[in-house]
Amino acid sequence: MDTPNLPPPLDPREQPVLQSLRVLRDQLTLLKQDRTTYVKSSDVMPLYDKVVEQVKLLNEIRADKPTEDNQVDRVLDGCFQLLSLFFMTIGRNNEAPAAYALTSTIKRLLDHLVEVDIYSEKDLAHISQTLERLREMVKAASSSHSENFITLLSNRIEVCQRSLVTLNTRLARLSDEIMPTYEKLISILRSLSLANTKSKFSATEVQKLQAQLKEIDAQRKEGKFVTVNGEVLAGDHEVSELLTKGIYWANMVLERKGVCPEPFREKYQTLVEIRNKLEKLSLTQAWSLRETDLYDYQRQLDRIDESRIDGNFVDSEGNFAELYVQRTLLYLIRRSYAYIYFLMIASEPVSEALLPVYNQLQTLKRCLLEVQNSGGLNSLDNMRVDGKFMVGKEIPEGQGSVIELLSECFELNYELRVAAEQETDD
Repeated sequence: MDTPNLPPPLDPREQPVLQSLRVLRDQLTLLKQDRTTYVKSSDVMPLYDKVVEQVKLLNEIRADKPTEDNQVDRVLDGCFQLLSLFFMTIGRNNEAPAAYALTSTIKRLLDHLVEVDIYSEKDLAHISQTLERLREMVKAASSSHSENFITLLSNRIEVCQRSLVTLNTRLARLSDEIMPTYEKLISILRSLSLANTKSKFSATEVQKLQAQLKEIDAQRKEGKFVTVNGEVLAGDHEVSELLTKGIYWANMVLERKGVCPEPFREKYQTLVEIRNKLEKLSLTQAWSLRETDLYDYQRQLDRIDESRIDGNFVDSEGNFAELYVQRTLLYLIRRSYAYIYFLMIASEPVSEALLPVYNQLQTLKRCLLEVQNSGGLNSLDNMRVDGKFMVGKEIPEGQGSVIELLSECFELNYELRVAAEQETDD
């Protein structure tokens, strides 16, 4: 669970707090692992109150040293991560504790964007909207949750906001005219990294992306991105640099064909497996995700991310990873954090116990909307000519089956309307 680079508490008064938090984290972990029943508010709230009580004690101990950071903080973070995901699981997504895990993931994403300086306006816009929503959520909860916890959450949101401002400032260097080219290059770079980490490497796919880079390069005049009047566009240096990175990366990916060197193979396989599982969850999220499942993925990623030395991955002998490995592993980590972020955002404010009903209603709603958008049953019936469905002047085979199905739909529609009217009368 823990990353061992944090020291134990020096103040002996923190030791009981550490032990209590470890017990609470273990209880939360056991609750997370129990699939025999649905998680309820009555399971979560007593544990939440006990963790907040430990925060109060810790703040009293650290009144004169508020910036202390040791193993107590790591275990406390684990407790709040789990509690936050439990709040989502029980459908209390709009309450302040649910924001904690999301702020952690946003912080990771922003740190990586600052590190690589490769991101788009869309990336920042979505995160900005989410932070604003979290800020409003925390503000509204100030009277119903511990002051210490609200302060902690507010500080985490503001840390993310400062990173966001820095990133937006970088993007402001680019003119509106050059921005579409920049966005296209971002998309190509990400597509190259995806192709590089697929189970079956496709040289053709990479070559097509390489051709797009050459097309963008051909748009330059004497190595510069210019206006129709020949003036160098604001942001030319940044976009030209990004283009150079893209061409270099495409050549490297083609050369290496998605093969990670042996010293980093295990770490690579672990990250690919995490990415693939999260991708699968993103496709089946409504039916298969318990939000607390994200905790284990998050912690695995955190451990790998934090194992870097001065930003570099190292092998078992302490050797730094070469550029190809560095870029490949960082892409997988960033992609996985992005999946976790969107899975949290997509979480519905519905208790786990009600999710099966909610999901069935969502499916039914989509079906009804399809019928509505296509003009309903009457519009289908009106397509008939002399009782037959025509395609041009032809009468295709299967008229009987289609007409029988249409009749059954009319009958079901009638029965539902009668049932609804009877319930209204009752």
